[in-house]
Amino acid sequence: MQLTEVTDFRTQKDFLDVARLIYKGEENWVCPLDNDINNIFNPAENNYYQHGEAIRWILTNGQGQLIGRIAAFVDHDAIRGTELPTGGCGYFECIDDQKAADMLFNGAKDWLVQKGVEAMDGPINFGENDKYWGLLVEGFTPPAYEVPYNLPYYQQLFEAYGFQVYYRQEGFHMDLKKEVPERFWKIAEWVSKKPGYSFEHFSFKRLDQHAEDFTKVFNEAWASFKENFKPMKVEYVKEFINKAKVILEEKFIWLAYYEGEPIAIYLMYPDVNQIFKHFNGKLNLINKLRLLYMIKKNKVTRAKGILMGVVPRFQKLGIESAFIWHLNQVLQKMPHYTELEFNWVGDFNPPMRKLWSSVGAYPAKNYITYRYLFDKNRIFERYPIPES
Repeated sequence: MQLTEVTDFRTQKDFLDVARLIYKGEENWVCPLDNDINNIFNPAENNYYQHGEAIRWILTNGQGQLIGRIAAFVDHDAIRGTELPTGGCGYFECIDDQKAADMLFNGAKDWLVQKGVEAMDGPINFGENDKYWGLLVEGFTPPAYEVPYNLPYYQQLFEAYGFQVYYRQEGFHMDLKKEVPERFWKIAEWVSKKPGYSFEHFSFKRLDQHAEDFTKVFNEAWASFKENFKPMKVEYVKEFINKAKVILEEKFIWLAYYEGEPIAIYLMYPDVNQIFKHFNGKLNLINKLRLLYMIKKNKVTRAKGILMGVVPRFQKLGIESAFIWHLNQVLQKMPHYTELEFNWVGDFNPPMRKLWSSVGAYPAKNYITYRYLFDKNRIFERYPIPES
């Protein structure tokens, strides 16, 4: 077997094609867009290159056939001064062969050691954790857009190498045609109409203000959750919204205010993977026209919830319930939407899990984010779960 670094157009194409070969005939898999994957490893497109670096490899067998791939990355700002400098690996694909998997993992580990790293999380993304984060271990159904999907045997490949569970994640599914307890709606409506509170959906006409408010809430709400937290920039939010403009629904993005100050955010968008499953990773001109046509014809029936956040001093006051109440008003006028899938909720966030359960959503998918310690004598510590 031979491990080859991705350095040119041919190896870049091979990196993409590995997935198509591994999942050939797998009905549930949806091929990620080639451009989306390429952009993650393009310094001109991925802001994480401003404070980090990444590398990719493909793996071939003795006959020169593609049998695996992996990427490794490190955020230098995030690890600076930390007790356990940790890098990451991701975009792992491999045949069902432990020796092949070990060769890929070793390649990532050796590179990270050279960068001064002492541990490796995976599979994760070289970017925000709302994309391609975690290993699917239960619920092998068609994935939502930018949500990880892998074959069941991947879990054994990771754990046999020595990866340990850092935290678990649940992807919640909600049947929008199913009745939600009336008591929930009454409480949610009451919260949404409390004096001093206001709720408004995103508007492209107010992009600058809404992006600034969204960023402010995100940075305050997530600072206590994300290890080695790095504040999000307004420019990143604007860039994301502008790139996704063709698929975004303004009334799927909400902000909450108290006396004019932003205190909470919710982000959701149509799950275009229901359309992309027909594109085999190619978003050429014809497929772009097909995308627009199918969105206009209401061919997307599932929405994907990305995140919901509330600044600490307004948590446990029912703000999240009020968001769901407002979204319900919107979705009642869009009956072609029949289901909602929320990206993932970590086991370190019991209040969010409780919220989704209270509206009848259930954990349809389970993921694991692993950590691998390079020093075998070091005591492993998983991500802490706060006391209730």
